Amino acid sequence: MEQPVHTLNKLFAQLGQACDDLAIARFIDINSPLPDDVRLHEATFWSLAQSTFLREAIDNDADWSDVADELNSRLHAHH
Repeated sequence: MEQPVHTLNKLFAQLGQACDDLAIARFIDINSPLPDDVRLHEATFWSLAQSTFLREAIDNDADWSDVADELNSRLHAHH
């Protein structure tokens, strides 16, 4: 059985955020760069449920982990 492939758009939908490309770009622009010592799920803009989902996705190497890592990289990037 093939693993599901998730996109950034699907991750944002799963998190209850606006999930079109423009909204995602705006979210990243507004909330980045995260300080190097702040892990993705520790960012203050997430709700408890969102934070828990992201932490579990990364820590458990869940099928969401690749796209969560992508979001992490984008939020930590200096533009």
